[in-house]
Amino acid sequence: MRVGITGHRGLSAEVEQQVRALLVDAVSAYDSGELVAVSCIADGPDAWFAETVLAAGGQLEVVIPATEYRENLPEWHHPAYDVLISRAADVHETGMTESTSEAHQAGSEVLVGLVDELVAVWDGQPAWAYGGTADVVAYAERTGVPVRVLWPEGASR
Repeated sequence: MRVGITGHRGLSAEVEQQVRALLVDAVSAYDSGELVAVSCIADGPDAWFAETVLAAGGQLEVVIPATEYRENLPEWHHPAYDVLISRAADVHETGMTESTSEAHQAGSEVLVGLVDELVAVWDGQPAWAYGGTADVVAYAERTGVPVRVLWPEGASR
């Protein structure tokens, strides 16, 4: 089973704790020996999901939206990003260089094309910018990929 991840970044510590628990519950529903996480491994749910799947014994594939992607992630996230990419069974690239909203959406579209299901850590609200979680969910729905939304009750961004 190949499962992709998309989700809001910049969540509070309290919401992070709730989301991490939801991700552990979600991952436990799969046969870990058959589970492949597909993630862009950005800070937040992308990385948390990848870490959770690897800890459960699953595999990780990474989608890199642009060659400048890592440099545009928060510096404090670089060590986690580097560990995750080193553990990837496969790496997919868009061929884009600049880490723009368009590249992020392109990366997400590659990700959706690789998976059987998409997990979305999403509050149900419109994206703040092009390529945000709502845009990825809409793309998955348009292409027939099932979406499983996870969001802590009463939480906000």
